Amino acid sequence: MKWDVGITLKIYLSGAIRGGRQLQKTYQIILDFLQKNNHEVLTHHVASQDVLEIENSLSEVDIFTKDENWLNECDCVIAEVSVPSLGVGYEIAYALCIKKPVMAIFGKKFEPISAMIAGNTSPLLVVEKYSSHSQLISFLAPFLDKIQSSTRIALE
Repeated sequence: MKWDVGITLKIYLSGAIRGGRQLQKTYQIILDFLQKNNHEVLTHHVASQDVLEIENSLSEVDIFTKDENWLNECDCVIAEVSVPSLGVGYEIAYALCIKKPVMAIFGKKFEPISAMIAGNTSPLLVVEKYSSHSQLISFLAPFLDKIQSSTRIALE
């Protein structure tokens, strides 16, 4: 039996882009944590200050196709849902439909969030409310550990 504690996960980081960039620094904190823990963040551009410029160089079809491919490839989705975003909601729904685990996190000061997220009882969806960046980070490790554990079992 092979037991690899450091399984690298492919993570789809989701956050508002066209819906509002006020949480860009929060996205960067999440990205930094994931990368420091040796995970591959397929959508690292979400945390970039220049993401709108990057996206403006692509067609709508190119963006959709690229994102759909990444969702199909990822092991899980981490979605910051404080800022209402059609794109983030779509990404969460798509991920759940293809049986990907999703963590939806939101800042306490942004309550209430959509009932379509808060009221979803899918066992694949974990919803957490944070009041500080350190609390946000504290929710990520157990979620990722659970996915790594199920990945280990699948490798055995």
